[in-house]
Amino acid sequence: MYFIEVENVVKQYAHHLALDHVSAGVSGGKIFGLLGPNGAGKTTLIRIINRITAPDSGIIRFDGRPMQPSDIFRIGYLPEERGLYKKMKTGEQAIYFARLKGLGRSDARERLTFWFDKFDLMPWWNKRLEELSKGMQQKVQFIITVVHQPDLLIFDEPFSGFDPINTNLLKDEMLALKNAGCTLIFSTHNMVSVEEICDEIALIDRSKVILTGNVRDVRERFKENIFRVCVAGDCIRMPHEAYTVLSERKTDRHTELIIRKNSAGSNSALLQALSQQYEIHLFNEILPSMHDVFVRAVQGNVRI
Repeated sequence: MYFIEVENVVKQYAHHLALDHVSAGVSGGKIFGLLGPNGAGKTTLIRIINRITAPDSGIIRFDGRPMQPSDIFRIGYLPEERGLYKKMKTGEQAIYFARLKGLGRSDARERLTFWFDKFDLMPWWNKRLEELSKGMQQKVQFIITVVHQPDLLIFDEPFSGFDPINTNLLKDEMLALKNAGCTLIFSTHNMVSVEEICDEIALIDRSKVILTGNVRDVRERFKENIFRVCVAGDCIRMPHEAYTVLSERKTDRHTELIIRKNSAGSNSALLQALSQQYEIHLFNEILPSMHDVFVRAVQGNVRI
């Protein structure tokens, strides 16, 4: 059973079909990557899950049952368009948003103090938001999203505006929330981040889901029989029908080869062919990156 599931969701805006019978399921306690080019329908789907807008047809199931209005209190949403008040004091508006999510003032203050201390923001509690750097504002928005300890967290381009250090900080916090039992939906164009933290993905293109599954399984589907081989000494470069050398890189003691297996034979047979020419120190298959998968799937736009 999925924790959050959308089934045959359709959304039409005037002459634009934003979602065309979209179905996807997010397992509980996982990080789910919602991917797709600009205009594919990702934000529309996120807005429907958040009950900001309603689908024209289709079903949203939350925790195994049709979604109810009260479920919104179990969701934390970090939108791509940040929505904090520039002239308002940072701590004051953090308490305001926490209370909108159902926390009492005392409880909100206690939880926010913990997070502000953790992110080194406490000295800025009584400063207007416009006095904070963009990165600090992003941290405040993240804190407001998670402070009520929701069961489902939805992050839309959460790393936008973050430097590498704060990006890693946020990734660590997302993984910690997952380990604490939260379910996360994570929309991004950063394919490296998808490989680092996502368990499962769905790729939307032109209003349809064209690819879904476990991240490693998806990469396996797109593999091209390419391997990295490290051999002792110089490369002999004798031709062999079992493989083609695509590139090589030499060091003082080794040569690294990138090869393509030419037949459907086993990897054992490939290793045997290589061992006729080289002393092999390393052998591993190179799976395509999520960036490569994204490009190939969208360019082909074929359901896989």
